[in-house]
Amino acid sequence: MRTALTELVGVRYPVVQTGMGWVAGPRLVTAAAEAGALGILGSATMSPDRLRAAVREVRSRTDRPFGVNLRADAGDAAERVRILVEEGVRVASFALAPSRELIARLKDAGVLVMPSVGARRHAEKVAAWGADALVVQGGEGGGHTGRVATSVLVPQVVDAVGVPVVAAGGFRDGRGLVAALAYGACGIAMGTRFLLTSDSTVPAAVKAAYLAASVTDVTVTTKVDGLPHRVLRTPFVASLERAGRVGTLLRALRHAAAFRRLSGMSARSMLRDGLAMRRGTDLSWGRVLLAANTPVLLRAAMVEGRTDLGVMSAGQVAGVIEDLPSCAELLESIMAEAHGTLRRLATP
Repeated sequence: MRTALTELVGVRYPVVQTGMGWVAGPRLVTAAAEAGALGILGSATMSPDRLRAAVREVRSRTDRPFGVNLRADAGDAAERVRILVEEGVRVASFALAPSRELIARLKDAGVLVMPSVGARRHAEKVAAWGADALVVQGGEGGGHTGRVATSVLVPQVVDAVGVPVVAAGGFRDGRGLVAALAYGACGIAMGTRFLLTSDSTVPAAVKAAYLAASVTDVTVTTKVDGLPHRVLRTPFVASLERAGRVGTLLRALRHAAAFRRLSGMSARSMLRDGLAMRRGTDLSWGRVLLAANTPVLLRAAMVEGRTDLGVMSAGQVAGVIEDLPSCAELLESIMAEAHGTLRRLATP
């Protein structure tokens, strides 16, 4: 299936595996790329040295295109961009809108820039700054999310910008791919569906929790880091919801110290990132401190398998996923269903 996405990045299928922290490592990215999708390394939880090693590991396993997800507001963003350029990475994706200067630096080096956005105004801004394509995530998506449904947001952005749009939020199968194409998108991006594959390194107990969830077991909370975050509803999330302000901030302090140890970041680097977040989003220092909760609570689940002490980001599709195929099996199923759906629609 050829679309603007497959032509732009050189993949076989118009499907993107999103760059999930602690989840989208070399094994999953390699499997997604080999299966024909665009695999994206989640680098926000990696040190620069680990990022370079992860890129080289993927490169040693596949010659297919892949990308890296970056934090635009990270204090070491320039160093990470340099790593992508030096290692010949095909695509740079961003969870937050990158600056005009960052986009220009990547494009000058021949790296395709594909930011993720959740609002029309952000899409218009980064498109005007030179982004090559956009991942547009509706409210059904997992992790940090907005309020506008994918079925409303994607056509709105498609009509507003002149660059390829990849639809995200609520996709898991071939019917969804056809729907996204009908909205005017050139492909779909999926996180939860790739997390729930046999190629994902997420612990079995965590995968079982996702598979056991119904659509009503996926909720949005602001108690992880102060921003709307779509997660599985668990007793631990309920305890976060009940926690008072003092207890929440104390927990965030502990997690900030833990993330500093995990990432190898200095206190100065973390302070610099905090200042960048305040400038970029106008957050209070309390909200900035809460941001330390996210990587630590995600790691507890996605790496350590602690469903009782971790947070599990989840798109609403988690409630209707019932199996753990390989990436190759998943892509084959999606494309077979998509072509079957298109044939059925074309039949009088």
